[in-house]
Amino acid sequence: MRLEEYWGVGPKTRETLVDELGREEAIRAIESGDVRALVDAGLARGRATRILRRATGGAGIDVLSTSDARSAYKELLDLAVDHAVTQRAADRIRVLTPLASRDAMEDRLEDVLAARDAWADLAEGDREAVLQAYERYDARDGSEHAAVEAALALLEAGVDSGPFAAIADLERDRLAEAADALAALDGGRVREGADEELDRLRDALGAVEDMDASALELIDELRSEGVRDVEGFRQSFEDRLLSETDVTIDRVRNAMPGDATDATDFVGATLRTLRSELTAAIDEREVLVASDLKGTLAENRDAVDRAVSAVDDIALHLSLARFALEYDCTRPVFRDGEDAAVSVVNARNLTLAARDDESVQPVTYALGDHDVTSVPAGVNTVPDQERVAVLTGANSGGKTTLLETLCQIVLLATMGLPVPADRAEVTPVDSLVFHRRHASFNAGVLESTLRSIVPPLSLGGRTLMLVDEFEAITEPGSAADLLHGLVTLSVDREALGVFVTHLADDLEPLPPEARVDGIFAEGLNPDLELLVDYQPRFGTVGRSTPEFIVSRLVANASDRSERAGFETLGEAVGNEVVQRTLADARWATGE
Repeated sequence: MRLEEYWGVGPKTRETLVDELGREEAIRAIESGDVRALVDAGLARGRATRILRRATGGAGIDVLSTSDARSAYKELLDLAVDHAVTQRAADRIRVLTPLASRDAMEDRLEDVLAARDAWADLAEGDREAVLQAYERYDARDGSEHAAVEAALALLEAGVDSGPFAAIADLERDRLAEAADALAALDGGRVREGADEELDRLRDALGAVEDMDASALELIDELRSEGVRDVEGFRQSFEDRLLSETDVTIDRVRNAMPGDATDATDFVGATLRTLRSELTAAIDEREVLVASDLKGTLAENRDAVDRAVSAVDDIALHLSLARFALEYDCTRPVFRDGEDAAVSVVNARNLTLAARDDESVQPVTYALGDHDVTSVPAGVNTVPDQERVAVLTGANSGGKTTLLETLCQIVLLATMGLPVPADRAEVTPVDSLVFHRRHASFNAGVLESTLRSIVPPLSLGGRTLMLVDEFEAITEPGSAADLLHGLVTLSVDREALGVFVTHLADDLEPLPPEARVDGIFAEGLNPDLELLVDYQPRFGTVGRSTPEFIVSRLVANASDRSERAGFETLGEAVGNEVVQRTLADARWATGE
């Protein structure tokens, strides 16, 4: 296969990868999703990630039909990356995509849930041992040596069941031999401490080099000791070499020239010969030792490869397990065939949960042929089984957050990951159309929006429509007509969908296969903050609540003229309601 056949690899990128990795290694890195290899070759991390997402999950990426769907997908990956135990695991998380088959989703779910349960059951000390092993692994850049050491550390910690079972049958002795050999080799060179004779030769060479650097001082020192004749100087020099360099007497004497013209020539020639001979001896010894070490590695190659793979896979599943535990995620139920559904019971929005927002209210919602037969307290009824819903209600009432939550649930499930809900049903979709509110009132925005959200409905396949305040991009009359058309088209194409709008009354009559749900504000609290029940009421039109907002503005006005202005608005929305709202808030504070 040609490198240019991979998405995002043009001539310049191909040249960079071939120069740094070679063609075969570059293809291997792309096929295995190895972000680090591409980054080390010179690609920017973001570009490497995009190439690998397409290479390893092109069909899954195509599910993300809009830029907002792709943004929501990237936001989820960022949240998961925060719980990665290694940089390599973080890179692998970044290239996860929605999966194309139900079996692949189930397989990944099994791995992640098994890791979640195993991690939850570990004692705190064992968890710490595992994390420390992976910290050392990361500090060594995830090398083979680091992986083998991590495998030994995991075995030492006794974590060898569940997701750690991949290392349970590794032979500790073979790994230890391989670890010693890998520790001794450093880029083909033999490290200090690996071989006693090699260390002795290197020390001797170092001492000779030091002596050579100060040869003139050495000559003066020997003369100062009273040495005057040639034989005496020769003997004194020999004694100094033997005492300070650990060079054998035979090597010293063989290195001494017989035709030196003076002391300087004699000392210089001797030291040059010793340096040359010791360097050759070191090279010869290093080749021999390295060959033995490489032989040891070859004998244990299978154990090393299995350790590298196991440590890498455990890190990925452990990272995803920590993410699932952090947000109390559970296994979704997949619905296939004609019984299409998306349903959640007590679902939490991950974006809000990641901010430690204590006000996050779980919501229950359902579309299609769901199996929700009972609902938590506070939910007005079991939702009907319409596949399309129009969601209405209070400003700042959580309508957009609900769309985002459903988007997150569907994305996580189709990536084979647990979801933040007590229960969830998901029908994997061919197109996920998520459109956030964009307050740009011009024809260009309207056209580009229609081009992104209509084709997935028209091309066939299962589609989930999550469209927020479509009316924000065109005038209300046209917006209502277009939105009615989108709802009707979604019903006709048997899509699942939620459309958030303030124009519910203008959409009547809706197709009988669509329902209207509503979110309600309930007043102001003593601090004049809006009280909202974020749980939609099924089959009920929600209302915007400008009187609550105006009431707060009246109460917080900084001077009389400002207050008078807001009171004029209060008369417009219903002064009696505004005054009653303020009275209720004051009553709650005991004023």
